[in-house]
Amino acid sequence: MREIDARTAERYAVPSLLLMEAAANASARAIAERFSHDLARKAVQVLCGRGNNGGDGAALARALWTMGARVDVVLFGRADEVKGDARTNFEIVRHLASFAAGSSDSPPPLSFMECHDIATWERIASARHGYDVIVDALFGTGLTRPLEGIYTKVIAHLELLRFRKLAGHAVPLFVSLDIPSGLNADSHAPIGPAVRADLTVTFTAPKPANVIPPASHFGGRLVVAGIGSPPSLVEAAPSKLFLTEADDARAFLEATRYTPDSYKNTHGHALVVAGSRDMMGAAVLCADAAMCAGAGLVTVATAESALSSVAARLMPEVMTAALPETEVGSISAEASVQLKKLTERATVVAVGCGLSRESESTRRFVREAVEQRTKPVVVDADGLNALAPWPTELRGTLDAPVILTPHEGEMLRLLGAQDRSALADRAGALAEFAERQRLVVVLKGTRTLVAAPDGSVYVNPTGNAGLGTAGSGDTLTGIIAGFLAQEFGTRKEGAEALAAVIAAVYVGGLAGDLAARELGMRALVASDTRRHLSAAVRALDPEGERP
Repeated sequence: MREIDARTAERYAVPSLLLMEAAANASARAIAERFSHDLARKAVQVLCGRGNNGGDGAALARALWTMGARVDVVLFGRADEVKGDARTNFEIVRHLASFAAGSSDSPPPLSFMECHDIATWERIASARHGYDVIVDALFGTGLTRPLEGIYTKVIAHLELLRFRKLAGHAVPLFVSLDIPSGLNADSHAPIGPAVRADLTVTFTAPKPANVIPPASHFGGRLVVAGIGSPPSLVEAAPSKLFLTEADDARAFLEATRYTPDSYKNTHGHALVVAGSRDMMGAAVLCADAAMCAGAGLVTVATAESALSSVAARLMPEVMTAALPETEVGSISAEASVQLKKLTERATVVAVGCGLSRESESTRRFVREAVEQRTKPVVVDADGLNALAPWPTELRGTLDAPVILTPHEGEMLRLLGAQDRSALADRAGALAEFAERQRLVVVLKGTRTLVAAPDGSVYVNPTGNAGLGTAGSGDTLTGIIAGFLAQEFGTRKEGAEALAAVIAAVYVGGLAGDLAARELGMRALVASDTRRHLSAAVRALDPEGERP
């Protein structure tokens, strides 16, 4: 980001002071939106450090004042210690806050004070001000070590104010500029005490700590604000970490729209190989989700003894096929020949949901299904367990990609790891594994990650805690299979598995969010996500869904 800011000034003659002003105005708009754009007589405190983040805060204070707010600015240090553009903004605020700037009828438009030590801060903090907004502009993206001294006192004070909510007191809106102070912008792990914001306005592009948990939990709602850097500079940046946006999912939906001459084969055939005698629901959830996600045809292939029960619970549009089974009622290795015949008519194969991990014969069946694949294959649940640790010689290909959908425990088993430390850096570990094996890997959890064969990682922003319930993984696998069926069924040789998977994860999470808004998170079940898929798709591409 520092390089992008520098090149914006050098190549495009945009002064850095103008970038700071744009950041302040974008932050002011985001704050005003939370108050229905009425900041008249709202009380705001802006806590500023001596760096550029503090300069952003000083410029924001002036912007909020012009919108009618009463603003108190606290600089931790002395204005004459500040350098560059930040110094310019502090000088402006100091002059506007002077006695001369006021009048006999009204006080100065801003107040400005310098805080040099803990004693001074304690006097400021003990003053009985009822602020509507407190802005954290202490540290930006350059912090690499834990906060200490006076700053830990500041964070403790803000936490105390937040706890007042439990006693029924009004609590201010906590806003952080660029990143909550106390976080290392490049790390997903907190490095020490940090501000807990309700709203974070980050500039130009999100930083890892803005979007990857647990650090992202400190930021509240994230607003990414453009401040004048040309998109070409952002696109040329060497980062391989991306935040999925609505436009990414929308692009897939537009590319696979139903047209007047399209029909079931146009939208692909998803073959779901799932279920066993004791786990029939997983096959139903996966297949029904694939159907509702838009696949033209869906077939469930399951163990013989499970077929009648699975068929009775499926949507009537879903077809079925019986496969040879083991003594414990799971699909056996002898089913490989029949699977090949079923695959000839399919566009994509999803294998693993509810298969059972009890039989070596079932594990052999899964391995053959993946090794001998001729179509894209999605592997989930017991399919992943059958291949763990992942065989180093088994790699995905461009024409027959392999998509894995593990949760954290399954990912550790795929890596052959003994403890959770192997995923301390989730994005890094996922990127290395996906690139080495040429796979698309969907690591489920808070902020699901999608890793690509080239080592790039996409952070998904949709979804909620209500999705952490039985069957949600099976439903997501079905959505992914349904989207892949449409991608390869509609676009043929131009199909991109990664684009379909990224869109499926986004839309699935959005459907879960819409379900939670209607039902709440506590009572949310996996079937609710499937039932809200239509609303999620229509929210993203209403024109394409209109007959």
